Amino acid sequence: MFDGKCLIVEGRSDKLQIEPILNENVTILCTNGTIGVHQLEELIDPYEGCELFTFFDADTSGDKLRALMDRHYPEAEHLRTMPTYKEVETTPRKVLAMILLRAHFSIHNEYIL
Repeated sequence: MFDGKCLIVEGRSDKLQIEPILNENVTILCTNGTIGVHQLEELIDPYEGCELFTFFDADTSGDKLRALMDRHYPEAEHLRTMPTYKEVETTPRKVLAMILLRAHFSIHNEYIL
């Protein structure tokens, strides 16, 4: 059983883009760019009982973070923005909402297409 959802993003701008869409309590953690294993563990370990999700950019940095998560937190589910938008922060909120909805997040009705 999980103690809620935890969404890991790269930066504060990503968090600010996603937060208003969510219609449930979700812990959003920021890696603030590419980080090492030790920093990742310090960031995520306090949320050990949570269901883990990542939402990283569609670029090299995002790929590295996904690979790091796969190695150390294989249970995490990766959400992906479309390569057209490249970055979470530049992806339209309605598109983000559909991605989050498919991952069973509760979103505000105004973002449903």
